[in-house]
Amino acid sequence: MDILSTAEQYLHLNARLLDRLRFEALFRGGSRSRVLDVLRCYQNPDGGFGNALEPDLRGSGSQPQPVEVAFWILDELDAFDDPMVRAACDYLASITTPDGGVPFVLPSVRATLRAPWWETGDNPPGNLNPTAALAALLHKHGVSHPWLDRATAFCWDGIAQVKETTPYEARAILPFLEHAPDRDRVDAEFARLRDAILDTVTLDPNATGEAHFPLDFAPAPLRLPLFDRATIDRHLDALVEQLARDGGWTGNWAMWTPVVRTEWAGFMTVHRLKTLRAYGRLPK
Repeated sequence: MDILSTAEQYLHLNARLLDRLRFEALFRGGSRSRVLDVLRCYQNPDGGFGNALEPDLRGSGSQPQPVEVAFWILDELDAFDDPMVRAACDYLASITTPDGGVPFVLPSVRATLRAPWWETGDNPPGNLNPTAALAALLHKHGVSHPWLDRATAFCWDGIAQVKETTPYEARAILPFLEHAPDRDRVDAEFARLRDAILDTVTLDPNATGEAHFPLDFAPAPLRLPLFDRATIDRHLDALVEQLARDGGWTGNWAMWTPVVRTEWAGFMTVHRLKTLRAYGRLPK
Protein backbone atom coordinates (compact mmCIF):
# COMPACT_ATOMS: atom_id res chain seq x y z
CA MET A 1 0.00 0.00 0.00
CA ASP A 2 1.25 3.49 -0.86
CA ILE A 3 0.47 5.21 2.44
CA LEU A 4 1.00 8.75 1.18
CA SER A 5 -1.13 8.33 -1.93
CA THR A 6 -3.93 6.69 0.04
CA ALA A 7 -3.89 9.47 2.62
CA GLU A 8 -3.62 12.14 -0.06
CA GLN A 9 -6.82 10.97 -1.71
CA TYR A 10 -8.53 10.92 1.69
CA LEU A 11 -7.41 14.49 2.31
CA HIS A 12 -8.75 15.69 -1.02
CA LEU A 13 -12.14 14.21 -0.07
CA ASN A 14 -12.25 15.43 3.53
CA ALA A 15 -9.76 18.13 4.46
CA ARG A 16 -9.75 21.90 4.75
CA LEU A 17 -7.47 23.87 2.45
CA LEU A 18 -5.16 24.45 5.42
CA ASP A 19 -4.59 20.74 5.97
CA ARG A 20 -4.29 19.92 2.28
CA LEU A 21 -1.56 22.55 2.01
CA ARG A 22 0.12 21.21 5.15
CA PHE A 23 0.27 17.78 3.51
CA GLU A 24 1.69 19.26 0.32
CA ALA A 25 4.35 21.21 2.24
CA LEU A 26 5.38 18.34 4.49
CA PHE A 27 5.21 15.40 2.09
CA ARG A 28 5.18 16.64 -1.51
CA GLY A 29 7.65 19.52 -1.48
CA GLY A 30 4.90 22.14 -1.57
CA SER A 31 5.05 25.74 -0.47
CA ARG A 32 5.35 26.36 3.26
CA SER A 33 4.60 30.04 2.77
CA ARG A 34 1.15 29.14 1.42
CA VAL A 35 0.41 27.26 4.64
CA LEU A 36 1.42 30.32 6.63
CA ASP A 37 -0.74 32.56 4.44
CA VAL A 38 -3.79 30.40 5.15
CA LEU A 39 -2.97 30.08 8.85
CA ARG A 40 -2.78 33.86 9.05
CA CYS A 41 -6.46 34.02 8.09
CA TYR A 42 -7.35 32.31 11.37
CA GLN A 43 -5.51 34.94 13.45
CA ASN A 44 -7.55 37.82 14.82
CA PRO A 45 -6.49 41.47 15.21
CA ASP A 46 -5.87 40.83 18.94
CA GLY A 47 -3.17 38.28 18.03
CA GLY A 48 -5.16 35.26 19.14
CA PHE A 49 -6.59 32.57 16.92
CA GLY A 50 -10.20 31.49 16.39
CA ASN A 51 -12.45 30.99 13.38
CA ALA A 52 -12.68 27.22 13.94
CA LEU A 53 -8.95 26.59 13.64
CA GLU A 54 -9.74 24.20 16.50
CA PRO A 55 -12.76 22.62 14.79
CA ASP A 56 -14.84 22.14 17.96
CA LEU A 57 -14.70 25.88 18.66
CA ARG A 58 -16.81 27.35 15.86
CA GLY A 59 -16.70 30.96 17.01
CA SER A 60 -14.61 33.64 15.34
CA GLY A 61 -13.23 35.08 18.59
CA SER A 62 -9.83 34.21 20.03
CA GLN A 63 -9.38 31.42 22.56
CA PRO A 64 -6.23 29.91 24.12
CA GLN A 65 -6.56 26.44 22.61
CA PRO A 66 -6.52 27.56 18.97
CA VAL A 67 -3.24 29.34 19.73
CA GLU A 68 -1.84 25.94 20.65
CA VAL A 69 -3.12 24.47 17.36
CA ALA A 70 -1.44 27.33 15.49
CA PHE A 71 1.82 26.80 17.40
CA TRP A 72 1.93 23.10 16.48
CA ILE A 73 1.51 24.02 12.82
CA LEU A 74 4.23 26.67 13.08
CA ASP A 75 6.40 24.06 14.80
CA GLU A 76 6.09 21.56 11.95
CA LEU A 77 7.08 24.30 9.50
CA ASP A 78 9.93 25.57 11.73
CA ALA A 79 8.34 28.99 11.40
CA PHE A 80 8.55 30.49 14.88
CA ASP A 81 10.24 33.52 13.40
CA ASP A 82 6.94 34.45 11.74
CA PRO A 83 5.29 37.63 13.11
CA MET A 84 2.24 35.55 14.02
CA VAL A 85 4.17 34.20 17.01
CA ARG A 86 4.92 37.50 18.73
CA ALA A 87 1.36 38.70 18.12
CA ALA A 88 0.06 35.49 19.66
CA CYS A 89 2.33 35.90 22.69
CA ASP A 90 1.03 39.44 23.16
CA TYR A 91 -2.50 38.00 23.06
CA LEU A 92 -1.59 35.35 25.64
CA ALA A 93 -0.18 38.06 27.91
CA SER A 94 -3.48 39.92 27.63
CA ILE A 95 -5.51 36.94 28.89
CA THR A 96 -3.08 35.64 31.51
CA THR A 97 -4.55 35.25 34.99
CA PRO A 98 -2.80 36.58 38.11
CA ASP A 99 -1.23 33.15 38.71
CA GLY A 100 0.67 33.41 35.41
CA GLY A 101 -1.21 30.87 33.28
CA VAL A 102 -3.86 31.11 30.60
CA PRO A 103 -7.27 29.50 31.12
CA PHE A 104 -8.39 26.37 29.33
CA VAL A 105 -11.19 28.40 27.76
CA LEU A 106 -12.46 31.96 28.19
CA PRO A 107 -16.02 32.90 29.25
CA SER A 108 -16.59 34.44 25.82
CA VAL A 109 -17.00 30.90 24.49
CA ARG A 110 -20.49 30.81 25.95
CA ALA A 111 -21.75 33.20 23.28
CA THR A 112 -20.50 31.00 20.42
CA LEU A 113 -21.33 27.70 18.76
CA ARG A 114 -19.03 25.02 20.18
CA ALA A 115 -18.84 21.41 21.30
CA PRO A 116 -20.73 20.83 24.55
CA TRP A 117 -17.58 20.18 26.59
CA TRP A 118 -16.29 23.72 26.08
CA GLU A 119 -17.68 25.24 29.27
CA THR A 120 -16.25 27.51 31.93
CA GLY A 121 -17.16 29.83 34.77
CA ASP A 122 -16.90 33.59 34.92
CA ASN A 123 -13.29 33.79 36.14
CA PRO A 124 -11.45 30.66 35.03
CA PRO A 125 -7.99 30.15 36.52
CA GLY A 126 -4.84 29.47 34.60
CA ASN A 127 -4.55 25.88 33.44
CA LEU A 128 -1.60 23.66 32.57
CA ASN A 129 -3.63 22.75 29.49
CA PRO A 130 -2.74 24.64 27.29
CA THR A 131 -0.21 26.85 29.13
CA ALA A 132 2.39 24.09 29.41
CA ALA A 133 2.18 23.11 25.73
CA LEU A 134 2.37 26.73 24.60
CA ALA A 135 5.40 27.40 26.78
CA ALA A 136 7.01 24.16 25.59
CA LEU A 137 6.97 25.18 21.94
CA LEU A 138 8.28 28.65 22.68
CA HIS A 139 11.17 27.10 24.60
CA LYS A 140 11.80 24.58 21.81
CA HIS A 141 12.23 27.37 19.28
CA GLY A 142 14.16 29.77 21.50
CA VAL A 143 11.50 32.48 21.50
CA SER A 144 12.03 35.32 23.94
CA HIS A 145 8.90 37.08 25.16
CA PRO A 146 7.92 38.43 28.60
CA TRP A 147 4.90 36.11 28.70
CA LEU A 148 7.11 33.04 28.64
CA ASP A 149 8.90 33.76 31.92
CA ARG A 150 5.63 34.03 33.86
CA ALA A 151 4.13 31.04 32.08
CA THR A 152 7.19 28.90 32.80
CA ALA A 153 7.03 29.71 36.51
CA PHE A 154 3.30 28.91 36.48
CA CYS A 155 3.98 25.55 34.83
CA TRP A 156 6.66 24.55 37.30
CA ASP A 157 4.42 25.49 40.22
CA GLY A 158 1.46 23.65 38.72
CA ILE A 159 3.42 20.52 37.84
CA ALA A 160 4.83 20.36 41.36
CA GLN A 161 1.28 20.07 42.69
CA VAL A 162 0.25 17.24 40.35
CA LYS A 163 -0.12 13.82 41.94
CA GLU A 164 -2.78 12.28 39.72
CA THR A 165 -3.52 13.61 36.28
CA THR A 166 -5.79 13.31 33.25
CA PRO A 167 -4.87 12.45 29.66
CA TYR A 168 -5.18 15.99 28.35
CA GLU A 169 -3.27 17.51 31.25
CA ALA A 170 -0.55 14.87 30.88
CA ARG A 171 -0.34 15.60 27.16
CA ALA A 172 0.33 19.26 28.01
CA ILE A 173 2.86 18.48 30.74
CA LEU A 174 4.95 16.13 28.59
CA PRO A 175 5.96 18.67 25.91
CA PHE A 176 6.86 21.13 28.65
CA LEU A 177 9.12 18.56 30.32
CA GLU A 178 10.54 17.63 26.93
CA HIS A 179 11.62 21.20 26.11
CA ALA A 180 11.95 23.15 29.38
CA PRO A 181 15.54 24.36 29.86
CA ASP A 182 16.06 23.27 33.51
CA ARG A 183 16.92 19.64 32.77
CA ASP A 184 17.71 18.63 36.37
CA ARG A 185 14.26 19.81 37.41
CA VAL A 186 12.75 18.08 34.39
CA ASP A 187 14.35 14.76 35.31
CA ALA A 188 13.12 14.98 38.90
CA GLU A 189 9.55 15.84 37.96
CA PHE A 190 9.39 13.24 35.20
CA ALA A 191 10.61 10.52 37.56
CA ARG A 192 7.95 11.56 40.07
CA LEU A 193 5.11 11.75 37.54
CA ARG A 194 5.94 8.95 35.10
CA ASP A 195 3.61 6.38 36.67
CA ALA A 196 0.78 8.90 37.01
CA ILE A 197 1.12 9.78 33.33
CA LEU A 198 1.16 6.12 32.31
CA ASP A 199 -2.03 5.56 34.30
CA THR A 200 -3.82 7.80 31.75
CA VAL A 201 -2.57 5.84 28.70
CA THR A 202 -4.60 3.17 26.89
CA LEU A 203 -2.14 0.45 25.87
CA ASP A 204 -4.58 -1.69 23.88
CA PRO A 205 -4.30 -0.38 20.29
CA ASN A 206 -7.76 -1.76 19.48
CA ALA A 207 -9.57 0.03 22.30
CA THR A 208 -12.60 2.01 21.22
CA GLY A 209 -14.08 5.24 22.51
CA GLU A 210 -12.16 8.28 23.64
CA ALA A 211 -8.95 6.44 24.46
CA HIS A 212 -5.55 8.12 24.65
CA PHE A 213 -2.85 5.92 23.13
CA PRO A 214 0.95 6.02 23.45
CA LEU A 215 1.32 7.84 20.11
CA ASP A 216 -0.97 10.61 21.37
CA PHE A 217 1.57 11.26 24.12
CA ALA A 218 4.63 10.61 21.95
CA PRO A 219 3.75 11.54 18.34
CA ALA A 220 7.50 11.72 17.75
CA PRO A 221 10.33 10.06 19.70
CA LEU A 222 10.74 11.55 23.16
CA ARG A 223 13.92 12.23 25.05
CA LEU A 224 11.98 11.24 28.15
CA PRO A 225 11.79 7.45 28.68
CA LEU A 226 8.03 6.95 28.73
CA PHE A 227 7.41 4.00 26.35
CA ASP A 228 9.56 1.12 25.14
CA ARG A 229 10.04 0.56 21.42
CA ALA A 230 7.88 -2.58 21.34
CA THR A 231 4.90 -0.58 22.60
CA ILE A 232 5.48 2.14 20.05
CA ASP A 233 5.84 -0.38 17.21
CA ARG A 234 2.59 -2.13 18.15
CA HIS A 235 0.72 1.16 17.95
CA LEU A 236 2.42 2.18 14.71
CA ASP A 237 1.24 -1.11 13.19
CA ALA A 238 -2.29 -0.26 14.35
CA LEU A 239 -2.12 3.17 12.69
CA VAL A 240 -1.21 1.60 9.36
CA GLU A 241 -4.05 -0.89 9.71
CA GLN A 242 -6.51 1.93 10.36
CA LEU A 243 -5.34 3.74 7.24
CA ALA A 244 -5.78 0.62 5.14
CA ARG A 245 -9.32 0.21 6.44
CA ASP A 246 -10.52 3.83 6.36
CA GLY A 247 -8.18 5.67 3.99
CA GLY A 248 -7.25 8.21 6.68
CA TRP A 249 -7.76 9.04 10.32
CA THR A 250 -10.12 11.18 12.34
CA GLY A 251 -10.63 11.81 16.04
CA ASN A 252 -11.99 9.14 18.37
CA TRP A 253 -14.04 11.60 20.41
CA ALA A 254 -17.65 12.69 19.89
CA MET A 255 -18.29 14.33 16.52
CA TRP A 256 -21.12 16.61 17.49
CA THR A 257 -21.89 18.15 14.08
CA PRO A 258 -21.01 16.85 10.59
CA VAL A 259 -18.52 19.55 9.64
CA VAL A 260 -16.18 18.76 12.53
CA ARG A 261 -15.82 15.16 11.40
CA THR A 262 -14.35 16.19 8.07
CA GLU A 263 -12.27 19.02 9.53
CA TRP A 264 -10.78 16.76 12.19
CA ALA A 265 -10.23 14.06 9.54
CA GLY A 266 -7.92 16.35 7.61
CA PHE A 267 -6.06 17.58 10.65
CA MET A 268 -5.61 14.12 12.18
CA THR A 269 -4.56 12.52 8.91
CA VAL A 270 -1.67 14.95 8.52
CA HIS A 271 -0.86 14.49 12.21
CA ARG A 272 -0.74 10.69 11.93
CA LEU A 273 1.40 10.83 8.79
CA LYS A 274 3.88 13.01 10.66
CA THR A 275 3.99 10.38 13.41
CA LEU A 276 4.62 7.54 10.96
CA ARG A 277 7.46 9.51 9.41
CA ALA A 278 8.94 10.51 12.77
CA TYR A 279 9.28 6.81 13.67
CA GLY A 280 10.73 5.78 10.32
CA ARG A 281 7.61 4.31 8.73
CA LEU A 282 7.64 6.84 5.86
CA PRO A 283 10.44 8.31 3.74
CA LYS A 284 12.00 11.49 5.06
